Amino acid sequence: MKSNLSLLQIKFLPLLIVAMLAAPLALLPVALSHAQDLPTLGDTAREDLSPFMERKVGEQIMLSVRRDPDFIDDGPTSEYLNRLGNTMLEKRPDARGEGVGDFEFFAVRDPVLNAFAFPGGFIGFHSGLILSAQTESELASVMGHEIGHVSQRHIARMIGSQKLDVLIPLASLLIGALAARSSPDAAMAVIMGGQGVALQRQINFTREAEREADRVGFQILRDAGFDTSGMVSFFGRLQGAGRNYTDTAPDYLRSHPLTSERMADIQGRLHDQRYKQHVDGLDFYLIRSRVRVLQDSSTQGLMDAKDFFEAQAKNDQLESVVSARYGLAFVAYKRHEYVKAQALLEQVVAQVERSASHKSMLKQTSAFASLAIDIAVANKNYASALQQSLSAMQQLPLSRGLVYQHAEILLAANRADDAALFLRDQLSLYRHEVALQNLLAKSYEALGKHALQHIALAEAYAIEGALPAALQQLVIARRDPNLQYFDLSVIDAREREWKEKHREESLEDKKRK
Repeated sequence: MKSNLSLLQIKFLPLLIVAMLAAPLALLPVALSHAQDLPTLGDTAREDLSPFMERKVGEQIMLSVRRDPDFIDDGPTSEYLNRLGNTMLEKRPDARGEGVGDFEFFAVRDPVLNAFAFPGGFIGFHSGLILSAQTESELASVMGHEIGHVSQRHIARMIGSQKLDVLIPLASLLIGALAARSSPDAAMAVIMGGQGVALQRQINFTREAEREADRVGFQILRDAGFDTSGMVSFFGRLQGAGRNYTDTAPDYLRSHPLTSERMADIQGRLHDQRYKQHVDGLDFYLIRSRVRVLQDSSTQGLMDAKDFFEAQAKNDQLESVVSARYGLAFVAYKRHEYVKAQALLEQVVAQVERSASHKSMLKQTSAFASLAIDIAVANKNYASALQQSLSAMQQLPLSRGLVYQHAEILLAANRADDAALFLRDQLSLYRHEVALQNLLAKSYEALGKHALQHIALAEAYAIEGALPAALQQLVIARRDPNLQYFDLSVIDAREREWKEKHREESLEDKKRK
């Protein structure tokens, strides 16, 4: 890499790498009905980086992302993004790539307009991009584009004939870039000292990858029933911003070069399509309101959000009015004005119930129930919070955010026994959810069952792929003088399993060096 990078190149180099870090999470090959519509990869990409390794690297990167304070750990927001993404994937299952697996869509707190894909099917959106999307089709167009990166295994193709070891410094550089907000000097040092391919080669590859992701994303957008002109309008707005403000162009243009050829190609595809109107769901507007508050919950940020919602509430469109009032309720909650928040939320729910077109949304999004539960917990009205969470889970059985809230309410109400029982039932169905294991560990800690606490923590570390840390937790659990025979059997079994797995992974690492 050149040592005389400009400050602008240094600033945006991590974003170029982020744009290329896209790969499928597939583990098992499968024949799909639409496979002939999407480009296929040659053996080179498949040999250079297996889907298994891509997923493993992606999970390691996500460990850092989830621990970053700017990761938006918000149930309704996460559920909306994943519901939207999975709706698109259901219409084009071949977009999952060369196998079957789960994508994960998430949001990070950053006003900069950007989106990115990590190895293994992890796709992130900056809060600024979510707020800049004027329609759900525009947001879906970016999501389809990033899915295109994943389905075409651009990280594996980028590596090409290079050794697999190049992925490690790239991942390290990416993780370092996450800290750039707090320490630009440190980020610069990481970039200058990192290993990678030449900057120009990265840019050239990215442009080609962008065109391919456009084509795939357009197909996904079309088949999922969204307005394909959303891609043109969104990218067109970005192009205008880049042309008029060269020095302050959106970061999405830096990491996803938007050339005139790309725009022409997208517009050409649009001309061949019959116009299809897509009606935005109320949940799109509600989540944008939540994200606006979550993006900046400082005193000034909440004041700005309040002013924005008050102005929006004067709009005649029902969705705008409802989402604005919901936003005001969320602001009041964040400002600890719980009585006001409760009153505003009740008004919004009553308004939605009177709407024939939006009434069903009360049973389709957790946004209303989640905020109501949070308000009840803040008022220490645990009985009401539990009643509401039980009712909400019955209406929305697939909502994982509501499950976590219910467990946290039980813990807050000093009902650790009930929390542990509930979490064990959940883990019988969702054993690989780290959040459940961590909550179970909290429950056992409250009950003074320290061996079980550390076993649960060990399970959480193992799910995350941190086997040495998992084994250390088992060592701590084994020291508990109150350890039961059955628990000891569990420790012995897990220890054998994880030691063998760790040994195999270490051998694989040595082979790659």
